[in-house]
Amino acid sequence: MITKFMTQITSRVNPFSKASRSTRLFLSQIPPNARAEGLVVNNTVLPQGSVEKPLLQVKFKDGRVMDLDCMETNIKGLVEEVDRHSRALQKKADIQDA
Repeated sequence: MITKFMTQITSRVNPFSKASRSTRLFLSQIPPNARAEGLVVNNTVLPQGSVEKPLLQVKFKDGRVMDLDCMETNIKGLVEEVDRHSRALQKKADIQDA
């Protein structure tokens, strides 16, 4: 997963809910050194009886905010969607550097 262009990740997870599985797996794929590079991770853990839906919101350096649907999309789909935008930002940065 390309985290270079992410500025903030906000998540809301119920660890006892099957619907939160994609969100938990997404958070586990964030490299440990990402916070040192400026990535802010805000995580809220919901209680067991909570009926709130899981939330995964990713903000990028270009200002784009992605609200990802964790209940319908599996982890592979979430990573592909985030990486698609990160690759576009990488291409843009490469063009500006050249």
